[in-house]
Amino acid sequence: MRDALIPLVLLFALILALVFGFWTGFTDAAYTTASIIATRAVKSNQAIALSAIGSLIGMTLFGSAVAKTIGTGIISTGFASGEVIIATLIGALIFDIIFSWILALPISETHVLIGGLIGAGVAAGGFEIIEIGGIVNKIIIPLVTSPFIAIIFAYITTLIIIKALKNYPASKMNKYFKRLQILSSFLFSVTDATNDAQKIMGVITMLLLYYGHVSEFTVPLWVILVSYATLALGIVFGGWRIVRTMAKKITRLRPYQGFSGDLTSSIILGSSAFLGMPVSSTHVANGTLIGAGLTRGVKSVKWGTIRSILWAWILSAPLSAIFSYSLYFLIKIFV
Repeated sequence: MRDALIPLVLLFALILALVFGFWTGFTDAAYTTASIIATRAVKSNQAIALSAIGSLIGMTLFGSAVAKTIGTGIISTGFASGEVIIATLIGALIFDIIFSWILALPISETHVLIGGLIGAGVAAGGFEIIEIGGIVNKIIIPLVTSPFIAIIFAYITTLIIIKALKNYPASKMNKYFKRLQILSSFLFSVTDATNDAQKIMGVITMLLLYYGHVSEFTVPLWVILVSYATLALGIVFGGWRIVRTMAKKITRLRPYQGFSGDLTSSIILGSSAFLGMPVSSTHVANGTLIGAGLTRGVKSVKWGTIRSILWAWILSAPLSAIFSYSLYFLIKIFV
């Protein structure tokens, strides 16, 4: 009976992975377009189109180091069954939808995915199947430090721009930086997509490896294409309520600040993709917005919004782990 269900379990797990990819793209519209919409460099629909195109280009520029970290660096591949992945993704989606859609907070899909994998993995095989070394070195340290790196780099970059151009008319500089911001936002979209699409690629390849459809952890071409296409489709539909939180409720941006924030984000995300570190684009995007905003003083940042976002970040991984842990045992009743 159980063997007869294997194809259905695998198919459902693959569909859920693509749904998670679509949802990631849906909320990614906020991260990659927030500053360019906030500064009115382009219209909202143009910003999302730019982000979607950048997402598709991302697959031609980076490898699959992040996918390998997700697929082999969190739980042992021998426990990445369809049931574990289904529990992971449903637990992650439940938490993500509640906070990002109902409460309109920019939640990190990286956090909820990793938390879900750990929770479901522990339910399936105990704590011994958790890859502690990989989680600490390539996941926890980058996730914790990336927001602060983003704040510092964006702050310094914005200050350099202010000092270098202080003798030029602000209206003229804003005009130029609105054009430059289109480029920086596009670069942000490219690097953000490669980081996020590779997480989907990692989950799908885990499944293919577990069920013997690939002999080693190598991402097939069709998985790459489907992952990026699903992400881009989600971006096209976009999470407009989250866009408003990111673009208007954290800080008020000028074009030069938006440019420095997006440029900083693209550098951090691009570097992490090459190094195989699945950092959170949510963390990075919020960090650069804060860093750029701080150049106009501490009061220019809306700390009430930041506190709500921080609580969501702190709770996302453990709560999604709890959801996925519980869901695994529920699924095992039927499978």
